[in-house]
Amino acid sequence: MRKVFVALAALVAGYASGAFIGAVLVEIFSGNRHDKSLEVVMTAAFVTGPLGAFIGLLAAIFWRGSNS
Repeated sequence: MRKVFVALAALVAGYASGAFIGAVLVEIFSGNRHDKSLEVVMTAAFVTGPLGAFIGLLAAIFWRGSNS
């Protein structure tokens, strides 16, 4: 049961950090002037957030695997 909680925590932390990093990167590098706020939200929610969750889950699996 502990492994499930660790995996869920890694997913949530990875999603949050991925969404934050994606939002910052879009704010810095996007040349969009018309609907930049929408671009930030959509990129963070549907691209970098899930990517961060996946990376967080992989990190938790491999970190737990090496410590077991």
